Amino acid sequence: MAPPLLLAVGRARGGPEAALFEHYNARLRPPLLLRELVEARGSPAEIRRREGAAILAALPEGALAVALDLGGEMPDSERLAMLTGRWIEAARPITFIIGGAEGLDEAVLARADHRISLGKLTWPHMLVRGLLAEALFRAQCIRTNHPYHRAWRPG
Repeated sequence: MAPPLLLAVGRARGGPEAALFEHYNARLRPPLLLRELVEARGSPAEIRRREGAAILAALPEGALAVALDLGGEMPDSERLAMLTGRWIEAARPITFIIGGAEGLDEAVLARADHRISLGKLTWPHMLVRGLLAEALFRAQCIRTNHPYHRAWRPG
């Protein structure tokens, strides 16, 4: 099975956001393969359309697509662990999708098998990479009974 893919709009140019992603991605087994897509130009609708077309073109055939979207399900860590376990068991290549500053095009959301949100707060799309990698690492720790996640803490 191929390692999970992360399709992300924009190029990371170093800095704390890139370091955060690298820190948690290095802890994942297997780590995410990052494929960065060029940010489009134009009106917000045109940007979403162009970036959406690029995302759909880069999506591996038969991939289980998971779009990060404010309108998606907001799982807690235990639920994300359960979901990622199901996605792994589906034996399809998993691809996570992070759009650019204008968000994801409706065509991408329609193609997504799942839509998840990191909460009601809006996050810069470069920071979402690191947040996703940490959430996936935490989910992996929960699935393997590693003590990284402290379930006893009050929610």
